[in-house]
Amino acid sequence: MTNFIPIFPLEVIIYPGEPLNLHIFEPRYMQLIRDCIKDNRPFGLAVVMDKKIVEYGTLIEIKELAKEYESGEMDIRTTGVKVFRILEIIKEIPGKMYNGAIVTYPANVMEHGDSQISKILVNEVKRLCDLMGVAEKFPANKSALISYEIARYAGLSKQQEYELLELMSELHRLEYLRRHMTGTINPIIQDLEQLKARIQMNGHFRNLSSGDINM
Repeated sequence: MTNFIPIFPLEVIIYPGEPLNLHIFEPRYMQLIRDCIKDNRPFGLAVVMDKKIVEYGTLIEIKELAKEYESGEMDIRTTGVKVFRILEIIKEIPGKMYNGAIVTYPANVMEHGDSQISKILVNEVKRLCDLMGVAEKFPANKSALISYEIARYAGLSKQQEYELLELMSELHRLEYLRRHMTGTINPIIQDLEQLKARIQMNGHFRNLSSGDINM
């Protein structure tokens, strides 16, 4: 299925189900948001990388107009809905300052994420959050699309976030995250645990050995 959507280019990547709070201050995007609220329709968050709009983005649903300022600026609460692929950017829309795009919605295979690999990943990310003192930020109730929730806490680079957005299978996303955790996050977790242990031993009497060194 293809359709036309207004687009809001941003240098950020949002996944389906992820909340995003925005302060809208540019006139063209104030117009876009007002139109979307009036027509009760979503808009497309078009991902910008290296100052260019890339192929994949996320359809965004406006949940609440939290505040409107005298200047016309707005604070809005939104949520990611689904991934789209841009077929054509429409640069001129009669009577509008913002751009649009013709998009299609790739089939996103959404197997339930409650698998052995997802459980391992959740435990690793929770352990990292505990060590960093932000455990309360990790959601207690997880949806079926566990890969998108894990990705928010996995320390991905922007390029990696976009690569994950391009994957249209929950299993492939989980495998991508598993490789990332194994190669990047697990060593960090181990370093943090060792640092924490060293700090906790400060001031304590410790039994240390010089080993088999010859003097």
